[in-house]
Amino acid sequence: MTPWQLLTLFGAGIAAGLIGAVAGLASLFSYPALLAVGLPATTANITNTVCMLFQGAGAVAGSRPELRGAGPQLRRWIGPALLGGAAGAGLLLLTPAGGFERIVPFLVAVAALLLLRPPRPAAEPRPPGPGVAVGVFGVAVYAGYFGAAAGVMMLALTLSLPGATLLRANALKNVLTWAANAVAAVGFAVLGDVAWAAVPALALGLLIGGRLGPVVARRLPARLVRIGIAVAGLGLALRLFVQAWL
Repeated sequence: MTPWQLLTLFGAGIAAGLIGAVAGLASLFSYPALLAVGLPATTANITNTVCMLFQGAGAVAGSRPELRGAGPQLRRWIGPALLGGAAGAGLLLLTPAGGFERIVPFLVAVAALLLLRPPRPAAEPRPPGPGVAVGVFGVAVYAGYFGAAAGVMMLALTLSLPGATLLRANALKNVLTWAANAVAAVGFAVLGDVAWAAVPALALGLLIGGRLGPVVARRLPARLVRIGIAVAGLGLALRLFVQAWL
């Protein structure tokens, strides 16, 4: 890696970490940066997942105020997130990504549109049904397998909970996607084709950006953030559609 390539990865990592912690679109910056420095697509995808471990660590650390009292929810859903991430990583290592890439744009578009729904009013206190755990597992499978906009999908899921605020839902999203990425990253580190020379620069940028992201999110109007995430998600869906279908 040349110094310029490392600087490119570091800068992309900061941008990806910021937007990932706020909007769940980290791969919008990090994955293209890995392609730009010459990595093949599958290697870039695997390397990106390994580096996302650091983005998640920064985002979770920055989300601690919003995570107070979230222990019961996380204990219910962390298991499905870990299992889903492992399943997705296994699928990627055993099968080509080709056919699945044609479905991804539609999944991203649906998740982005769901973010435009008004928040659900708080209902009487009761544990969420098993459907949430199933949804967490499904998004985690996707995160371990392909990853682009997995955070948007997880955010759409956590925002669907009654009484959810954007900051609280985003904090839950940060933990759950980090869990899915973490188990996938371990599998890729042991069994996958990781471009280790690219990891330090990108990972450091992701850690810094991820840590700063929740701080930035607290200072932005919630409605504006929701709309911005939805528009960016739709833009990414269109881009992925063009790549996969045209």
